[in-house]
Amino acid sequence: MNREQDLYPPVKALLQRQGYTVKGEVGDADIFAVRNGDDPVIVELKLKFTLTLFHQAVSRLKITDHVYIAVCKPTGRTARRSLRDNLALCRRLGLGLMTVRTDGRVEVQCDPGPYAPRKDKTRTARLLREFDRLQGDPNAGGATRHGIVTAYRQDALKCAAHLAEHGATKGAVVAQATGVVAATRLMRDNHYGWFEKVAKGVYDVSQSGYEGLKHWAYSWDGPD
Repeated sequence: MNREQDLYPPVKALLQRQGYTVKGEVGDADIFAVRNGDDPVIVELKLKFTLTLFHQAVSRLKITDHVYIAVCKPTGRTARRSLRDNLALCRRLGLGLMTVRTDGRVEVQCDPGPYAPRKDKTRTARLLREFDRLQGDPNAGGATRHGIVTAYRQDALKCAAHLAEHGATKGAVVAQATGVVAATRLMRDNHYGWFEKVAKGVYDVSQSGYEGLKHWAYSWDGPD
């Protein structure tokens, strides 16, 4: 489908099968449908999801609660994520969503209506733990020059700084000195390449670790 007009016939046919009388381009509405004195249904058509499409649909909610957007069904590598994310947005806005396949089949992804997403308590708890562990406010609401600073990276920097000052040290000693309980595992996993194992349970800072300390120092030891 190459034009918005190509979406009209299959969407109209779907509504007609449900008993609606359907007309196109009524006022500002792409599709306007009525049935037996029920509240009208409005459908806004676009080839793909756009901010303008959502603006138009939200504006139509002043006329009726039964507002849908209809787009060509996304295809390609990111299609599933695009559909999922925009479906969630439609639900949050109280809009319905139809997708039209290349063969003309219309799939109703959701109907209009109030929506209250269920809170993810596990995710909330995880973010609160990260918040508590993170020292200061190193990201200032966005990425730093080198990337996002996490509590895990701050722990790695503490361990690297201790090794840089004291030399090769047993993991248990690093853990006690820095307060990083999982210091031994962190240095063993060596996610950033900042550590070198010199003996069983004993680690030293690598050349990459010294570079990391230089580049990330303000992110973990700067003022709050």
